[in-house]
Amino acid sequence: MTSDSSVPIAVSVVPENTGEVNCHEQVRIKSDQRWLTLILPPEAETPTTASWSDLWQQLKQRLNAGERFWQPNTEVHLVAKDRLLDGRQLQAIADALAEDRLQLKRVYTSRRQTAVAAAAAGYSVEQAPPVSPLNQKPEAPTTVLAEPLYLQTTVRSGVEIRHPGSVIILGEVNPGGSIIASGDILVWGRLRGIAHAGAEGNQECLIMALQMEPTQLRIADYLARAPENPPAQFYPEVAYVTPEGIRIARTTEFSKTQSLSMGVGR
Repeated sequence: MTSDSSVPIAVSVVPENTGEVNCHEQVRIKSDQRWLTLILPPEAETPTTASWSDLWQQLKQRLNAGERFWQPNTEVHLVAKDRLLDGRQLQAIADALAEDRLQLKRVYTSRRQTAVAAAAAGYSVEQAPPVSPLNQKPEAPTTVLAEPLYLQTTVRSGVEIRHPGSVIILGEVNPGGSIIASGDILVWGRLRGIAHAGAEGNQECLIMALQMEPTQLRIADYLARAPENPPAQFYPEVAYVTPEGIRIARTTEFSKTQSLSMGVGR
């Protein structure tokens, strides 16, 4: 992309500012030592929600204004908060950053749709639960998880998916890719990367895959690595915690295994 006219969504001119500027309603870029953080204003906290065209114009102004304080090929982490972004908008942001030799690598969001779009585009994703309003009374601690995150994608090397609930992948997790979930992890394909279920300490969580070839498995604080000699034939399997640590069983035998408090190891 060589000019603003190539952006797939029309850009409007930001009206002239007639009052004080609220930094929380503006696109911001700050340096965090090894990377840059690109922060979008949250929808919930802005009295007059900025449109995509306004955000796009602000981003271009930030990138083109003044002295650039970053090095070429610097990694960028996008903090989208509760801002809803689709695949085209994420690509437009990535293209704008690329013009300044910056690389979008990670997306932080509280919106499921944004998390799905970012993961499908091949970015590392961390989905956090929405922040409660300031005037809301704090509730008692709860173990209720976020709604499951469904992704139809291949998690490639270097990509990390974080979610405060269960994660279901319709695809594969390649070596070097990782899934970190507060709930269960289900991979409808080959699991060859890192999977960490029950990341907040829930030992009841499970890791399931049609083909279990992980680099590393973690459930709560329990850790297991792949065997040195992989099996000659693979079956759909489930990993779970026992008093002896993480065990793996065929899914067809898992209920029996649980009831007998035994593990069917490889």
